[in-house]
Amino acid sequence: MIQFDEEKQKEKIDELRRKEEEEFVALAASKQGYPYVNLSITPVETDALRLIAERDARDSGVAVFRMIDKKISVAALAPGDRKAAAAMENLRARGYLPEIFMTSKVSLERAFDKYKELSFAFETKAGAIEISDESVASLVGEVKSTDDIKTKIDEVIAAKKSYRITRIIEVMIAGAISLDTSDIHLEPEAGQTRLRFRLDGVLKDILFLDPEVFELVLSRIKLLSGLKLNIKTEAQDGRFTVGVGDADIEIRTSVIPGAFGEAVVLRLLNPKTIGRPLEELGMEPKLLAIFERELRKPNGMILTTGPTGSGKTTTLYAFLKKIHTPDIKIITIENPVEYHLPGIVQTQTDSEKGYTFALGLRSALRQDPDVIMVGEIRDSETAATAVDAALTGHLVFSTLHTNNAAGTFPRLIDLGVNPKVISSAVNVAMAQRLLRKLCESCRREATLTPKDREIIEEIMASINDE
Repeated sequence: MIQFDEEKQKEKIDELRRKEEEEFVALAASKQGYPYVNLSITPVETDALRLIAERDARDSGVAVFRMIDKKISVAALAPGDRKAAAAMENLRARGYLPEIFMTSKVSLERAFDKYKELSFAFETKAGAIEISDESVASLVGEVKSTDDIKTKIDEVIAAKKSYRITRIIEVMIAGAISLDTSDIHLEPEAGQTRLRFRLDGVLKDILFLDPEVFELVLSRIKLLSGLKLNIKTEAQDGRFTVGVGDADIEIRTSVIPGAFGEAVVLRLLNPKTIGRPLEELGMEPKLLAIFERELRKPNGMILTTGPTGSGKTTTLYAFLKKIHTPDIKIITIENPVEYHLPGIVQTQTDSEKGYTFALGLRSALRQDPDVIMVGEIRDSETAATAVDAALTGHLVFSTLHTNNAAGTFPRLIDLGVNPKVISSAVNVAMAQRLLRKLCESCRREATLTPKDREIIEEIMASINDE
């Protein structure tokens, strides 16, 4: 007697229906002039899939399944649909060149299933990460303090999902952007790793990571930054980029060996915090008037000094924006280019290839510039070339690492500059610091003590704006 297997019969019917659907879509694609793809057969590249967040992909009925540099292949349920067209425009606006394929609903669902293996917010191709606008908007709305970041990371670790390591890095970076953090520190200790953020110049503890979790986070950061995973006893430097909305935030990575493991610092270079005009830097009127006068001079050096993270580069960019006009040529030598200015030639040093500040400065002088900005004077060759440029009809902007303005001159002498020409070359030297802000969530009203009031009045009396 023949046994009737209902389950197998159902599978055969489903298979026939899928085959008919694929044939129908292939025919429709041919009639509409689109190539056809079956994602049940064609592999879906995970790096390509990350280009569109899962929610956006499902809403638009599209999925990126292949990527070669900027050329991408996109499967669409209805290529002519308004939402699908908007998704294509978004990809083109980000510099990608999409080729559209028509696919079936079942086929597209196969691609969507791949998102379970990913963290949807990151694009890891070639060291680049892109956080979706929705993810950032959500985090900005949710992250009000460092406690919020701790809570979110703890939740991710507790969930034990396959993509938890990527998600931890997402929360760290997006939280740092939300709180205007300048640096993220990961410091291994005995049996744990300390996570700290530098907020307004002060380090703030966030949480502690288990060694197992930190090792995975470290490996992920190294991959993103283009560093070697097998090197653990030498210092390494790298970088990667985070795309947030219409801004690209570069993150510089520094890894050094320590007693309990490799310590990591991620420095965030946010162009939105750098590109401020001179008038918005908080200078007192007298100082602002001095700089406006000195910026009109055709030659000489203007130097800003201060510790790392005190806003020196922001000040230099403000100088460039103030003087930039079509009738002068401006060249910058930076590491890295932190803020792109239209109409200005900006170059980036690369020590591995021998393109140093000194070499960049010498090359820039052959480009007939009126104004040169050197990101940092750190060696004798750069110092000597910059001073010569200032003495030969060029206006030069740069930074030095000294504690005060008066320390500029002995520092230049230490770098081998002839003391006799320093006074002729340097127009202005300014030391600067960042004023710390009060935390909005933890600040409290307080009455000034007589001693505090006396100190404030003494300082204000010493400021002469006339």
